[in-house]
Parts: sequence; structure tokens; C-alpha cells
Amino acid sequence: MPPTRTAIERAVTAIDPLLSVRDLRVSFALDEGLVRAVDGTSFDVLSGQVLGVVGESGCGKSVTMRAILQLVERPGRITHGAIRFRRDDGIVDLAQLEPRGAAMREIRGGEIALIPQEPMAAFSPVHTVGEQIIEAILLHSHRWQAGRALSRREARDITVGLFRDVGISMPEQRVDAYSWQLSGGLRQRAMIAMALSCKPRLLIADEPTTAIDVTTQAQVLALLRDLQARYDTAIIFITHDLGVIAQMASYVVVMYLGRVMEEGPVDDIFHAPKHPYTQALLRSIPSLHGKTRVALPVISGALPHPFNRPTGCPFHPRCPDAMDRCSAAVPKPMPVAANQLASCFLHHDEAEP
Repeated sequence: MPPTRTAIERAVTAIDPLLSVRDLRVSFALDEGLVRAVDGTSFDVLSGQVLGVVGESGCGKSVTMRAILQLVERPGRITHGAIRFRRDDGIVDLAQLEPRGAAMREIRGGEIALIPQEPMAAFSPVHTVGEQIIEAILLHSHRWQAGRALSRREARDITVGLFRDVGISMPEQRVDAYSWQLSGGLRQRAMIAMALSCKPRLLIADEPTTAIDVTTQAQVLALLRDLQARYDTAIIFITHDLGVIAQMASYVVVMYLGRVMEEGPVDDIFHAPKHPYTQALLRSIPSLHGKTRVALPVISGALPHPFNRPTGCPFHPRCPDAMDRCSAAVPKPMPVAANQLASCFLHHDEAEP
């Protein structure tokens, strides 16, 4: 018999997760109606772990991560749940912090950093890339030097060193470049340097390879793997590409319409997926050894309109294995194997209250 959810949570708690998200809900109140972008998501991130979060575009991955950083823009807001982050002096619930308050500003960028999808939009075009990283280092200088503030010269030297660490050639010159003077690959490397500039304990990479070519993508993934091993930084890696997850993550969370459909170790998810949505995602991956001139399988249907959310299991209108109960009740995430959880009535009968 697989362990109960409580047993799994006790085991994870014993390891003391760096980040614990519980029943997180984020809603956007619009004139047309209420959009539940994140609808009861729960997961843990351990120190030094690379957690992959995967799902189609519009599944709530990025909104979940912006909620962790208290960066959800109005009219969106966190309506329920806890985001517990373990700091040196204890555990703090990020969901309860004021988004613009001093405590959240100290954590955001300092202890939790973000690599956004579009570095061109993230960097200011009127200041050099180096100036922007130097300002971040000075703002969080205690992360580098306890007891005294860093000088601008010291912060510049750190920035040059970070550029060198992320593989930017001629770092002494490139630190004085503007973002629009750099190639897409160099901008992404500079953004990674910015994210690492305050020695974060958790790095959130939001589809960091989406806007770059395949060759540069491989280089950036190799760089992130190397930096994660060197700095022992935990990473949440968000993507719609399961191939990238296979390269980067040790544990994966599969999301659909703001809910976790399945989670588990990467090898288990890839070799024995339990949820029909995970199975459909895996079937859609091209194979080097597959038949030529054969159409790739696609997931039937499309994501429902945000204001027309289906009742019951959110995936049931597109699920080939849907039963009558799937449209009437929401399945709870429950153990379906030794290390996997799935929200699916094919494997258990537990429903949300």
C-alpha cells in the first residue's frame, strides 16, 4: 500500500523544505468575471533541489511564481493559502507580507531571485547592465559583507566576477554595455548574473530559454546546471518543454488550470506517468527514434476560457478516460505510487470537500 499524503508530508517536513506552498489561490477580479489563475496549488522545494514546473501556456505556472515573490499585479491578489519560506532566523509566510514592505523587499532579489522570460524587457535600456547589477548588490550588500556596506568599486568587482562566472567574455568591457548592445544569449547570461548577484537561496527561472536559439539554449541550460552545483542554490524551473525538465530537474510538478495534476521524481513521471494529462504531454514529445512522416499526437480540445472553468476535474473535458464523476467532483492529490501524487479518480476515490 502506498504511503498516505500525511506520511509523505511528514517525511518532507523532516527534511525541512526551503519553500512550502500550501493550497495557494490567486484570483483576478475582472469586469467579465472572476479568473481563478491559481486554484489550490501545493508543493515543496528542498534546499539545493531543482524542481521543474511544467504545463501548457495559461496553466498558472508563472502566476504561481509571481505570487511567491508578491509580484501579482492588480486586479490579481492572493486570496488563500500559505507560502512558507525558511530564512536563517526562522520561517516566514510570504503570503502574509506586504508586497512593497521592507521585509518582502529584502527577500525579493536577495534570498529569492527571478530569471524572467524576456531579459530585454527586464533590463532598463537607459542604464548599463552593470549599473543595474551593481545597484542590486549595494541594496543587498549584507549578503556579501556582514557588518558594513560595500563600496561601489567592490560591487563593480563582484559584477565583473559574476559576468566571468556566467561565461560572458571580456567582462570588464561588457559590464559597461547597455542591454540593447548585447545579443540574446549574452542578455540571458547577464540576467542570470543579476539573479545570482545577491547569493539567493532560491532561484526562480521562468522559461529562461524561450526567447533564444537552440544552440544558446543548450549553453544556458548547461550554465544553470553548473551554477546550481557550484552555489548549491535551489531552482524552480518553469517550462512547457518536458525535454528541458528531463535535463534540469530531479522532481517535477505538472500543472493544469492552476492545479497540480501530478508530481514526483522526474524518472518516475517520465517512465510511469499516472495522470492522463501527464501522459498526453509525454506523448506529444518528438522522438529521434520515432517513425518519420507521422503526425505527432496532440491533446484534444483546448484550454477552456478563463471565465468558463469546467466543474469537477479541470481536465475532464479533454480527458480520454473521463468518467461521470470527473465532472461532478474535484479529485484530491493523493499517493498513487511510492513517490508520486496524482489528482485523478482513475487511481483513487478521494475528492476535495
